[in-house]
Amino acid sequence: MDDFLRLSADTSRFTYGAPRAFAFGDDGGLLWFLRSTGPTDAFDSLWVLDTATGAETRLADPRALCSGSSALPGPVPDAGTGPVPGVLPVAERRLRERIRLVAAGIGSYALSGDGRSAVFALHGRLYRVAAGAAGPPEEVPVAGPAFDPRPDADGSRTAYVTGDALHLAPGGRISPADGARWGVAEFAAAEELRRSRGHWWSPDGLALLAARVDESALPRRYFTDPAHPELPAEDFAYPEAGGPNADVQLWVLGPSGARVRIDWDAEAYPYVSDAGWATGGAVIRDAAAADAAASDTAAGDAAAGEILLTVQDRLQRTVLLLSADPATGRTRELSRTEHPRWVDPMVPGTPARLPDGRMLTAADTPGGTARALAVDGVPLTGDGIQVRRAAGVHGGRLLVEAGLRDPSEQQVLLLDPETGGVTPLADGPGVNSVLAAGGTLLLTRAAADGIRRTVRTPDGREFTPVDLSQPLPYRVAPVLERVTEHGVPTALVLPRGHVPGRRLPVLVDAYGGPGYQDVSAEPRRWQAKQWWADQGFAVVTVDNRGTPYVSPAFTHAVYRGFSEVTLEDQVAALHALGARHPDLDLGRVAVRGWSYGGYLSALAVLRRPDVFHAASAGAAPTDFRHYDTAYTERYLGLPQEDPGVYERDSLIPDAPKLTRPLLLTTGLADDNVHPSHTLRLSRALTDAGRPHRLLALPGVTHMTPGGTREKVMALELEFFREVLG
Repeated sequence: MDDFLRLSADTSRFTYGAPRAFAFGDDGGLLWFLRSTGPTDAFDSLWVLDTATGAETRLADPRALCSGSSALPGPVPDAGTGPVPGVLPVAERRLRERIRLVAAGIGSYALSGDGRSAVFALHGRLYRVAAGAAGPPEEVPVAGPAFDPRPDADGSRTAYVTGDALHLAPGGRISPADGARWGVAEFAAAEELRRSRGHWWSPDGLALLAARVDESALPRRYFTDPAHPELPAEDFAYPEAGGPNADVQLWVLGPSGARVRIDWDAEAYPYVSDAGWATGGAVIRDAAAADAAASDTAAGDAAAGEILLTVQDRLQRTVLLLSADPATGRTRELSRTEHPRWVDPMVPGTPARLPDGRMLTAADTPGGTARALAVDGVPLTGDGIQVRRAAGVHGGRLLVEAGLRDPSEQQVLLLDPETGGVTPLADGPGVNSVLAAGGTLLLTRAAADGIRRTVRTPDGREFTPVDLSQPLPYRVAPVLERVTEHGVPTALVLPRGHVPGRRLPVLVDAYGGPGYQDVSAEPRRWQAKQWWADQGFAVVTVDNRGTPYVSPAFTHAVYRGFSEVTLEDQVAALHALGARHPDLDLGRVAVRGWSYGGYLSALAVLRRPDVFHAASAGAAPTDFRHYDTAYTERYLGLPQEDPGVYERDSLIPDAPKLTRPLLLTTGLADDNVHPSHTLRLSRALTDAGRPHRLLALPGVTHMTPGGTREKVMALELEFFREVLG
């Protein structure tokens, strides 16, 4: 590898040493976060910043706590009598895949109700630490490898999962031994619905709301490591499109073994996308009173009488916010959001209840021009604001992350819930985001000049959490343009020092699928694209219809079909850019991508070889009949109801058409896009006598950790140089 690729691998794409996983505690007086010691240190420690002084204190060092730890442990059984140093429990390893977490050390933590203490798991061991503690964290005895620990209101007890059972420390097992998994999020929730947890304490600390997950009806998927034939296969339950989902129930586990099941029409609304008690679940609280309410006894007793849960029908056309009585399990509907195609999942923080009891929901403006907010059904925002997240309440006004000018940027706004009046809070260029509590704000701005985080207190003081990450090697200035009649966002990156008039082969480097925006002002994502440009390419990125943040109508364009819209927009945008920029040599066009981007790449050379002359397709879902339920059915529907949709989007029937060079890459430990997707296409190509190349990576997951992505990039460069001349 060259210097850039080596630096990118060593720094995990310039993320090691950067603070992350921020959470306010103690009514905004403390800011907790994770950070490693420098740009090549993979092991995150737990830190806290005192917002009165700006002083940072490291509370937990993973190397001092757990010797023999491994940054990227391989598959191991989740069995035995206790934690194993250096080994992640299987549940935690899989959750890290779901949330795309590559850092080692302390992966996550949870705060007590007052925000003054935290618990975390480290390679199956459980630790508790308080802000201001003089000594090291206290290790808490556990019944087995601990996963997802959660403290109660005062931090005196911790709930955790081991061996698919829910336990208390101190205490013991509190979930029944009925063959189900307790206290965890099923695959569909964690991968596609943004719910990565499965148990929640009541505000008074007397009861737990817990998910019961029965996966017995699901098919099993298996992995074996060809490099280690002596190891047994690993398997897990996978919800395949058109097949059964996990049976998810919610139970209240109370004192003395009391159990109450939460009752809703789970047959009509099988997906639980959010849940929690009224002070910690789907409630938007005023940041000035949030932590006080969580620790106040009277407020806690009142809130303990209500559970809030968000459920969805299987095709995600209807989303309900329900209120549940924990004493009886009965539920009542608080709000209903509907869409004839699907309810867009891209507005976190909704549906929710405001401090005054009114309901905050998301809805499309007429014609699908913008994603908007409404209070009790009355619209607050119009076509000029693309709402992306409801981030809380600050000073009586809603904190909102939204796009105002261009889809590549994001601003932070204060929105008056009575009048809809908007006040910009962070309106500079780039991607701005916010976290708030007790009147204190954490504002983050990611722009061309880097990433800056600012803590702003109610009395006007400001602090900057230390960032120890590697400075970005390039300041990239992509040419951003909206093209075609659909206003498709595009970006063009040229080699540094490019001399106008010199013709360049084109590399289309894009994702193109729902849920991810490629053309963004976030600076880290342009580093690899600049490296590709410096190898002699004009690098083009296109956010075709179906991708988020342009408008709901733009996103919903892939309803009942991925391939036609994706490829049509990529080709049209490429031609539009070629007409505007004559240095782009459209007679030499390569395309590369991973995941949906891999699907796009293979699709391009199979169906439009007149436009695309070579492709590198990584981790491509080649047949969506074999992808997961919650993602696939949201866009394509049920395969048994319209099999033609799935047949048209499958790449397998196109195998005999291949006439261009194609490199297929797959990780053999990928539990998201299983390697069978790539292998099925390779077999179809072989059966059709179509030459291609196959790169199978033993032990590699969908995240391509440990420098794998950079190694694959080097191989892709050799491939493109060879086949494009």
